[in-house]
Amino acid sequence: MQNEVKDSPRYAVVAAVQLPNVIDIEFEASLNELRELAKTLGFTVVHTFVQKRAGFDITAYLGVGKRQEISEFVNNENAFDENGVNNPNVPQIEAVLIDHEISPSQARNLEKEVGCEVMDRTMVILEIFHRNARSRAARAQVEIARLGYMAPRLREAAKLAGPQGRQRSGAGGRGGGESHTELDRRKIRDRISELQQEIVAMDVERKTQRARRQERQGLALVALVGYTNAGKSTLMRALTGSEVLVANKLFATLDTTVRALYPESVPRVLVSDTVGFIKNLPHGLVASFKSTLEEALDASLLLHVIDASDPGFERQLEVTDEVLAEIGAEVVPRIRVFNKIDYVGDATAQAEYEARLRMRYPDCVVMSARRPDEVAKLRNIIVKFFQQDLVEAELFLPWSAQQMRGEIYATCQVLEERSENEGAYFKVRGEPNALGKLDMQLSHLLSL
Repeated sequence: MQNEVKDSPRYAVVAAVQLPNVIDIEFEASLNELRELAKTLGFTVVHTFVQKRAGFDITAYLGVGKRQEISEFVNNENAFDENGVNNPNVPQIEAVLIDHEISPSQARNLEKEVGCEVMDRTMVILEIFHRNARSRAARAQVEIARLGYMAPRLREAAKLAGPQGRQRSGAGGRGGGESHTELDRRKIRDRISELQQEIVAMDVERKTQRARRQERQGLALVALVGYTNAGKSTLMRALTGSEVLVANKLFATLDTTVRALYPESVPRVLVSDTVGFIKNLPHGLVASFKSTLEEALDASLLLHVIDASDPGFERQLEVTDEVLAEIGAEVVPRIRVFNKIDYVGDATAQAEYEARLRMRYPDCVVMSARRPDEVAKLRNIIVKFFQQDLVEAELFLPWSAQQMRGEIYATCQVLEERSENEGAYFKVRGEPNALGKLDMQLSHLLSL
């Protein structure tokens, strides 16, 4: 039996400048998020470099002293023993991850000084989106963002390439033609235009699908919204009994997943998982992020999932509310679900924390998606929400039309059934439209 080949570990360091207007708790939360993003990308972060400054250094983001400190760490002399042999216990740093978006020239200068690849926050997120996007729409939107990010960086790449990168290519002696960089940038513009046209066509298709979905009888939609890694996918799997990807990584899933609430209820409820929020989302991804979130506009109920164990959840809650308002989803009824309460100390600590949350957010749900009894309670709340507008009625089904029996049970909640000589009577509860359609079908059968 052959040994399994494993990918060799990749190591990185994180670096960030704390500006005067950024408080410590928010700064640390952003750093933690970048470290989680790095993990999603396959890096192990071995050190974090922090510098307090009034502003970013215009040449290389960090100050001279901090750049030197990082360079010494990256090119650590301890990586080799006295005989010049590599020491395997000292990690070889492959990348410096910057917790801001920096300019192409800042990235180029910093790479030259520290001696390894530099990836700013935007590049890290774009790479994760690129790897994880699955649907046609998600891939197109992410590619537009990546191309927009790359375009201004081609000039810096050409500088690193030297004269060859600036070489002109002419034909027939009629002028110098375009430089390689200009050709590449024109190709990028053309590709972005092509992708934008594809997205417009997909938007039309998506709206048609939504209209059809809303026309289906007995259908209700719940959308899970909230920050990435708040436990939305775990909750989705618990509510639907489906094998939704669950991973302790940011952006483990990007595409919207829709599954039926399990056990099924009347009306039949669909649960939709949307892409997670994140701090400082790259500008190029804002449009695609919001278009993915538009699934929430179709929902009759939003479950705003919040990581109860995250000390910075209040700011995350505010940002989620703001973005939902921007896309017009603030009118959709919402339940705040504080998840991961099992991460908050022992049972006593959890009870005290839950009491504080309920005092501040009276209508919230405090739970753990890993506790079946608490998931069942949430399911009951969801079903009760959709059953509040149901009406009761009595239907008569003749023995000659028993083929409709299954449809009655699938469409309505059967409260009582009794048999008579001519057929069966059903006391049911259901949506007015669904009951109206059933009544019309039964009336037609009786008239034959």
